Amino acid sequence: MSDIYLQPNEIHTPQYHRKGKLIGQKPPLKPKEVWSIRMRLQILGKIRDLALFNLAIDSKLRSCDLVALRVSDVFVSGSVKERAVIVQQKTGRPVQFELTEQTREAVDAWITQRALGNGGYLFPSRVHDCLHLSTRQYARIVKQWVTGIGLNPQQYGTHSLRRTKAALIYKKTGNLRAVQLLLGVVVQRKFAPMLAQQLNRRCRCKLPSSQRRCFMMLT
Repeated sequence: MSDIYLQPNEIHTPQYHRKGKLIGQKPPLKPKEVWSIRMRLQILGKIRDLALFNLAIDSKLRSCDLVALRVSDVFVSGSVKERAVIVQQKTGRPVQFELTEQTREAVDAWITQRALGNGGYLFPSRVHDCLHLSTRQYARIVKQWVTGIGLNPQQYGTHSLRRTKAALIYKKTGNLRAVQLLLGVVVQRKFAPMLAQQLNRRCRCKLPSSQRRCFMMLT
């Protein structure tokens, strides 16, 4: 082998596309952070974003399910439903969620402003090639929300909104089964204690891949 391949300046340094980014589970938003984002959107008059944010918190849906919601999923007979049921894309299982009064008002205002029909998507895309808001667009919007209230956008993501209400309910009740039902996930019994640790945000160590599966079920 030629000595040229052994020269120091020829050593290849791998480049990581996630350099500078924090990877792993995203923490849920705190109640005061939810309030801050909601008030900021109200003040700025962002009707769509307010409806999207409130619905994301109440529904606890994955981003792929949230952006693909149709008007008929949450709106019937001229009013927004108090309770809705959809089938999750990832698991194929139905999941039910309730819409609070402020969420119903925000969604109703958005539907009225855009004059959306029952057969269309609730959050249509502004890009002509897309029928509805994409998960990438939604992720960028979430980044703007958290940045707007002074949070680090690298630490929070769409999963933060999905876990927010579930984490709050678990903190108040300690009912792990209720959290599983709210998120529409099925966790094996042997992984349940680790799920509880995640919701408590006390387990920060790296776990073996076999144990990490229970955490991935929340994404």
